[in-house]
Amino acid sequence: MKKESSDFVVIKAEEDGVHVIGLTRGSDTRFHHSEKLDKGEVMIAQFTEHTSAIKVRGKSQIQTSFGEIESESRK
Repeated sequence: MKKESSDFVVIKAEEDGVHVIGLTRGSDTRFHHSEKLDKGEVMIAQFTEHTSAIKVRGKSQIQTSFGEIESESRK
């Protein structure tokens, strides 16, 4: 049985239309999942054997085990 990572990312949208995109793991990095959040919505994501990166587009607060960061608005 493969052990999956337990690293979680919490994303809170600070404006409408924040995009959260999951990217695949492996030799070819590709989009495999996309969500659109509106202001105030929160998404909890997890890195897994299939997800190697998470891209956030739009103004939001992002919390990880390494700390907190804010992404900027696209406007």
